[in-house]
Amino acid sequence: MQARSDAELGGLTQQFRDRLDRGESLDDLLPEAFAAVREVAQRNLGQRHYDVQLIGGIVLHRGQIAEMRTGEGKTLVATLPVYLNAISGQGVHVVTVNDYLARRDPVWMGPIYHNLGLTVGCLQHDTAFMVNREEAYRADVLYGTNNEFGFDYLRDNMALEAENRVQRELHFAIVDEVDNILIDEARTPLIISGPAEEPVQHYYTFARLVPRLDPDEDYTIDERTQAISLTQEGIEKMEQWTKVDNLYDPDNYHLVHYIENALNAQVQKVKDKDYVLRDGEVVIVDEFTGRLQFGRRWSDGLHQAVEAKEGMKIQRESVTYATITLQNYFRMYDKLAGMTGTAATEADEFYKIYGLEVAIIPTNVEMIRADEPDLIFQATESKWKSVVEDILTTHETGRPILVGTTSIEASEALSERLKRRGVPHQVLNAKNHAQEAGIIAQAGGLGSVTVSTNMAGRGTDIVLDAEVVELGGLHVIGTEHHDARRIDNQLRGRSGRQGDPGSSQFYVALEDELMQRFGGDRIKSVMGWTGMDEETPIENKLITKSISGAQVKVEGYHFDVRKHLLNFDDVLNQQRAIIYTDRVRILNGDNLKEKIVEMLRQEFSDLILKHLPDRHADNWDATGLSRNWRSSARCRRNSGTKIGYAATRLRI
Repeated sequence: MQARSDAELGGLTQQFRDRLDRGESLDDLLPEAFAAVREVAQRNLGQRHYDVQLIGGIVLHRGQIAEMRTGEGKTLVATLPVYLNAISGQGVHVVTVNDYLARRDPVWMGPIYHNLGLTVGCLQHDTAFMVNREEAYRADVLYGTNNEFGFDYLRDNMALEAENRVQRELHFAIVDEVDNILIDEARTPLIISGPAEEPVQHYYTFARLVPRLDPDEDYTIDERTQAISLTQEGIEKMEQWTKVDNLYDPDNYHLVHYIENALNAQVQKVKDKDYVLRDGEVVIVDEFTGRLQFGRRWSDGLHQAVEAKEGMKIQRESVTYATITLQNYFRMYDKLAGMTGTAATEADEFYKIYGLEVAIIPTNVEMIRADEPDLIFQATESKWKSVVEDILTTHETGRPILVGTTSIEASEALSERLKRRGVPHQVLNAKNHAQEAGIIAQAGGLGSVTVSTNMAGRGTDIVLDAEVVELGGLHVIGTEHHDARRIDNQLRGRSGRQGDPGSSQFYVALEDELMQRFGGDRIKSVMGWTGMDEETPIENKLITKSISGAQVKVEGYHFDVRKHLLNFDDVLNQQRAIIYTDRVRILNGDNLKEKIVEMLRQEFSDLILKHLPDRHADNWDATGLSRNWRSSARCRRNSGTKIGYAATRLRI
């Protein structure tokens, strides 16, 4: 390949397509196609794929998940299978976790595709890069977020004209940060909805009543599922306050819905942890990435309950017009693959739900990061004091420090402690996400201290200054374990990229949320029995093992939730597939006359059976037959589209 001119390399794509037409397979073309991409990347980007990156490309082409450590070049790896599979002309989708990457990656990797004769598109909210949305889907390679691809699928299947559809057949998708999209996001279905006519006053009423409940007597919280239930005392108080005899009487049961949402909003949804207030709205904070989720709302009235809790204007509940889970959307692709730095802990779920195997790709250079054992404290205050001392001690050496927190509130509280100790630092959380690029750019600098939520734990590549490498590299501090081991590993993975030195240290308090849910009080009593003071940390393999066990339990519970969600959605998915298939046939005019005649025949037969049930005229309801038939006829005349009556029957 090195001997070929740029023009000769650009002509290879058509040659490969001709060979496909003659019966060769993509596997047959793989060595030459990968070599072409490698050479074009070297000439245009100054980057040559490592051998381990070629292995990653092969894994992705086979429709598997490639687990690659931070800094191993996932974006560059993806160009190999993307190009190979785009040769067929059926289109390849590269799914990113946010709009920023959906814009950055096609610009960054675009020269490779362009110089090999491929077209590249980029989906953005309500638009597409350089071209309109339909043209973007005709590109050989298309970048976009999971939401953009999923909502376009739903909108296509609500279209009343064929020319309003934009997607073509779902051929091959490579999902970046696949664990975030296919696992963390899987519990949140994509929904197109409209406003419902629901009263909002009840939300305000119960937002005032619920805080009056006694958390020790009036409701309980299940440690494993975090489900909240009223006790008998709580039920009696609510019946007294609402002046009803039986809260669970069918006539009053709608009140239970408002009470449960008000309880969840008051107890479980915490400001500056689960949501922030921005421009007069409640904006959700993604628990896994720490990013704001503009436009997304909790369902079933929970978002309205949080709005009432904060005394804000309540937006009405919605009626669902179309919905699909990410699980079922991505299972529609002919071939699916993914990349992430943390997939092994979820390998079982990837295989059971998506049929995807996980392959761990070796690093190009051996990792030398030192992961220290957890330091465990009895009290939260003691933990934070030790975190600050660690930061001060490490900062004096000049090594950069990244401190991971689990919430906006915690990041701001730590920031205040550092200010009091005179430590210069940057804070990265959902409130100042606009400064993310600048903060990350300096996070590897000499003496830099960065306090961040989970935002810095995924999709960020902290590059070290040259003198920092000599000092020992980036020091990562975790201030609390997350429910999922993957999120902890993502944070650790910011250090030690491509053979750089580095270290990580997690600080744990027995009062942390995860520990409280799984035996923290029992461990604390044992530590107190031994006579240990609250300021003294311990390193105990048994306790560390119990923390990992707690995380496994939470992961297992969330897996069960996602599995049950999929089981329920599979029923809807079968109906959705049948209806959407019929809609497409009608939009395309496939046997349209025969289809409509058959539908009319079926409807008329149903009307006959309903209104003329037998041969005895005394049992006939001719008036009802006439009325229903005229109603159907009006529906056909007033449908307003060329689909007519068929569209009316098939619209969902």
